[in-house]
Amino acid sequence: MLVLGLNGGIELPHEDLKVFGYGGIAHDSAAVLIKDGVVIAASEEERLNRVKHTGKAPLQTIHLCLKRLGITFADIDKVVITTREQETDLLVRDEFFYRDSMHRNTRELLVDFFYQIDGTKYDPNNIVFVDHHICHAASAHFMSGFDRSLTVTIDGESQEGYAGYIISAEGTSFKILDRIANENSLGSFYISVIRMLGYHQHDEYKVMGLAPYGDPSKFRRMLKKAYVLLPEGKFKINLAWSTVLFDFMTPRKKGGPITQEHKDLAASLQEALETIVMHILTHYQQATGHTKLSMAGGVAHNCSMNGKVLYAGLFDEVFVQPAAHDAGNALGGALYVSNKFEPNKSLEKLQHLYWGSEIEGNDGLAQILKRWERFVSFRKVDNIAEETAKRIAEGAVFGWVQGRAEFGPRALGNRSILADPRPAENKSIINEMVKKREGYRPFAPSILEEHVGDYYEMPQTKAPYSYMNFVLMTKEDKQPLLGAVTHVDGTARIQTVSKETNERYWELIEEFRKLTGVPILLNTSFNNNVEPIVDSEEDAIASFLTTNIHYLAIGDYMVDKKEVDKADYLHMVPTRLVNSELKKSIGYSADGTKRTLHEVRLHFGDKYKKAIPEEVFLMLEHSDGQKSLDELADELGGSALTKPEIAEHFIELWSLRLVHLRPSERVAALSAKL
Repeated sequence: MLVLGLNGGIELPHEDLKVFGYGGIAHDSAAVLIKDGVVIAASEEERLNRVKHTGKAPLQTIHLCLKRLGITFADIDKVVITTREQETDLLVRDEFFYRDSMHRNTRELLVDFFYQIDGTKYDPNNIVFVDHHICHAASAHFMSGFDRSLTVTIDGESQEGYAGYIISAEGTSFKILDRIANENSLGSFYISVIRMLGYHQHDEYKVMGLAPYGDPSKFRRMLKKAYVLLPEGKFKINLAWSTVLFDFMTPRKKGGPITQEHKDLAASLQEALETIVMHILTHYQQATGHTKLSMAGGVAHNCSMNGKVLYAGLFDEVFVQPAAHDAGNALGGALYVSNKFEPNKSLEKLQHLYWGSEIEGNDGLAQILKRWERFVSFRKVDNIAEETAKRIAEGAVFGWVQGRAEFGPRALGNRSILADPRPAENKSIINEMVKKREGYRPFAPSILEEHVGDYYEMPQTKAPYSYMNFVLMTKEDKQPLLGAVTHVDGTARIQTVSKETNERYWELIEEFRKLTGVPILLNTSFNNNVEPIVDSEEDAIASFLTTNIHYLAIGDYMVDKKEVDKADYLHMVPTRLVNSELKKSIGYSADGTKRTLHEVRLHFGDKYKKAIPEEVFLMLEHSDGQKSLDELADELGGSALTKPEIAEHFIELWSLRLVHLRPSERVAALSAKL
């Protein structure tokens, strides 16, 4: 049986419409294909359309899933939508009345959408709608390998009106014990407070990393006024309370300096979240007698909280679904329907997350790299793990791209930036050369699973540590050794690496161990601060060239940068993104002077946009995917900008991922002949 799970909206890349998201905003689009209960392919749309947290239709991920088996929608037995039908129908009817849509319900809309993808007239009766939090629960319980578990989902909010479920799960049967209403949302509570720290939705993990620098006692009494713990594991949140903080602290503007006061609030907030979650878990563990816990929902990404759950010893085993956010609902929905229609199949325990795009073999990689030889040198090596480990031990920072991409928000050794975990200065070095992010945020260690107990304080509660889901204490005598991957409070968000599930990454760390005696590498996601984790070979090359990473190891190829100047970039071909637009607006300044603004922006809110000179605007307007920057500049003529200045503007737009730049194939072909 083939089941395709979908999460996100259905608007196309060039559209600003929002159809399926709660409050009109969709996010974390994804598609997951399951065959006979086994995951065949899975990816978030952001990896492919290159817009963080995109809520657009998961078009490219659908194509990825179908291509994996060489099938069409006609071969899919069930398509799963990760919310209830009545809620989506209300939104579709709003589209009918207010946006000139012809669709009267969700099934009509989806059948038309699928037809546009591959010409299949899909049977609307085979579209299945599954409650948002049931999808979260299914993703956790069915992937845990547990026969029975207390299954807890906690997030921001859902269209159905709930921000969490507490479930007693047994086999494929779910008994809902309680629901957390949107008005008592822990996710929304967390976001309401981090606004005081200059952060917003999707920045929660940053505040979690800031918390260890603060003193939770400073705001403890104040935060206790924001929630009430009630009997039987219940609680009540006053979401409006966070506005009171304006009178007791100095709110931080985005990008402003972080004071000790801000650190203290982060610590108090983290403590409050952990207090409420432990209140829930303690009651329901005692009430149900469950010895195993599985969790999902966006709040389950709080790995500091997850570590506290382990050390508390409430359960014998804990499983946190690694793609716990809404993208993971595509997985949960597909698993739920697969088990519903084939209940006698055994549940597959999660072994790994390498379900995404696969890079080319060595021959294909050679062709891709040759197109970029004006900018990079490359060579195939006999043992990529051995040579990479040697250079990392000597201080190099690597982009490491191998095999299939990971599903979920974390790089787990196939799309990673890697470095030596020992020198503490590597934290600031990588932040400056790649991430351009807050210096306080920690990096994660990838450690060979055979050695994890030698370096970290292991709780009695068992858990899979392969997915960076849990923060553990680094053993005191190891903390000075692991300066780059040990946080200020002596903790680390670890990832264990198994030879069985990722042999090449295991071999790399083993080679580093042979050289240094340390079976650990610093691992962070391969991206810069404006893009999702790289997916394709081209993504990796673009990120490599627009950051200060020293080397790229892709497949069996070692890649280095060449010395180039601005003139070399004039041979590049600019291409507008399909989800972008050029915008020209005419207005007035404060003194009444008429002014014209030119900008390029993506169709995903106002976060991704950049004001540009008129000359650059016109070049993008006339770009056809064939002409180089040099040719476009000559064609338009009369520019106030010099060609090096034009190249500089396009390099910046490329670094911001607002345009594509590719080597000119015509120039490359001519060079090859010469």
